[in-house]
Amino acid sequence: MKLIQRASGVMKAFAIVLSLALPLMFAVSAADARIGGGKSFGSRGSRTFSAPPVTNTAPNAARPLDRSMAQPGRPGAGAAATGGFKRPGMGMLGGLAAGFLGAGLLGMLFGGGLFGGLGGLSSMIGLLLQIGLIVLVVRFAMSWWRRRNAPAYAGAAPGPAAQASPRSGFGFASASNAPPLEITPSDYEAFERLLGEIQTAWSNEDVNTLHTLATPEMVSYFTEDLRANDARGVVNKVSDVKLLQGDLAEAWREGTTDYATVALRYSLIDKTTERASGRVVEGSDQPQEVTDVWTFARLGGGKWELSAIQQT
Repeated sequence: MKLIQRASGVMKAFAIVLSLALPLMFAVSAADARIGGGKSFGSRGSRTFSAPPVTNTAPNAARPLDRSMAQPGRPGAGAAATGGFKRPGMGMLGGLAAGFLGAGLLGMLFGGGLFGGLGGLSSMIGLLLQIGLIVLVVRFAMSWWRRRNAPAYAGAAPGPAAQASPRSGFGFASASNAPPLEITPSDYEAFERLLGEIQTAWSNEDVNTLHTLATPEMVSYFTEDLRANDARGVVNKVSDVKLLQGDLAEAWREGTTDYATVALRYSLIDKTTERASGRVVEGSDQPQEVTDVWTFARLGGGKWELSAIQQT
């Protein structure tokens, strides 16, 4: 009986740890509230599933894209697509973990256990079943989490770091291996302007303007995130966006479409407020620095549009 009681105490402590740790683990990707929510999504033509070269601005490898309409073997599919898209999330595992934690582990704290009909913790068989099930779920969750965060760029050697010599007056520098597509000072000006205009349109929840600044794929993701904010009764306000440094990672042409991937380090004020009261629920009025890798696309020599955002 003492053994059972001791095991019961250990299991309750373990349940508390899991109930606190797993939800935080699943929610970590939503910690950033600015445009994109700290996620990586979009398309980079035929290089969607390849790592952009690292630069002085972003010396760490960019995260793989969480969401993309592009398919391996179908270059550029995401840039022109306007239909549905894959939404990442917890999926089956998230529902299983949440339901398990809510109905099972937390139930143990109140003496019901996972299998109240079997006598709960008073039954040695029930205790063993609970331990086995918890171990299986935890192993499954950790395996899924490792796969989700494993680099998707295995075998893709990152390019050399960007040189420190300035390419334009806007803090950009060119990569040491000259890209096949020449990026001019006017292009860098367009990238800096888009950085500010896209953040402003996002902050104003102006989807119509976003359609003129980003590809249909990116606008679909932004629209989904804006709807999620609306459902929560909050609005994300981004202001005082200032580019601090930018490096060209790579630039290339596919058919009639030009692509340019640049690392951007910029400061901004990022805060989320309640839509009704204006009370700040996330962020603050203090500026913060952010480093992202943005890819821009230009069709037929037209204007540049944002086609992907990757976190570093």
